[in-house]
Amino acid sequence: MICNLCPRKCNAERNDSVGKGYCKMPKSLYVSRVAHHYWEEPVISGKKGTVAVFFTGCTLDCIYCQNREISHNNLGRKVTIDELAKEVTLLLDKGAESLSFITPSHYTNGIIQLLDIISPTVPVVYNTSGFDSIETLKKLEGYIDIYLPDLKYSNNDLGLKYSNVRNYFDITSKAIEEMVRQTGKPVINQDGIMEKGTMVRNLVLPSHTKNSIEVINYLAEKYGDKILFSLMGQYIPYGDAKNNKKLNRKITKREYEKVLSAFESSGLNGYCQELSSASEKYIPEWDSDVL
Repeated sequence: MICNLCPRKCNAERNDSVGKGYCKMPKSLYVSRVAHHYWEEPVISGKKGTVAVFFTGCTLDCIYCQNREISHNNLGRKVTIDELAKEVTLLLDKGAESLSFITPSHYTNGIIQLLDIISPTVPVVYNTSGFDSIETLKKLEGYIDIYLPDLKYSNNDLGLKYSNVRNYFDITSKAIEEMVRQTGKPVINQDGIMEKGTMVRNLVLPSHTKNSIEVINYLAEKYGDKILFSLMGQYIPYGDAKNNKKLNRKITKREYEKVLSAFESSGLNGYCQELSSASEKYIPEWDSDVL
């Protein structure tokens, strides 16, 4: 296939064994973990967890990525659509609140094929960096119940500086508009589980409280109660961030409380993490095969 699934529009060849696009992944599915996952927001994980499919590869290149073994170094194993369908179905049969596809943008076509096979009865979650093309998102309409995008940066400059992408805010803000159009306002059932809607995440970066506050203000003004918001305090210096003067430490309690205060006064509904989440123990164990 010649791939233009993500906004980079590489127009690159991706066949069964070779991926020449930015994500470096072939057309064949590679997964880094398929398992019950209990550490998402309460409306996603609930008591029974979400069945999480972590895909190998990524369309961004965030210098602080905590999943860099799978996003940068291609750690994962090859699976067919039918094999993945069997794995996912087995886990869903054991009980789950939802089915989550994590870092899915470069495997949208495979995800659609998978969902056509398994027809899950739990909400389907598209857990993404937010760097998605409108054309690709429209393919997913009717398949995805919950969009869970990041809005990492309030401006394009930080996107280029930390994630090696031009126009991150311009592209992601438009993508979120499309997600909200598809899902409508959040719907949470009597058991406290989200059935439909869009929830936007922001990870607070050290020395960048202004960025997170600007993201909050933008979302509050643009969407109000049409979305949920998730404030994340789990940042730890990882990968190349350890050598960056601004990013080589955890966020402070004062920094987090400053952003949390902005969230609480914004009128947005949603969730926030405890600072104790900033620990490597919450990084999953990955499958051991390397592409």
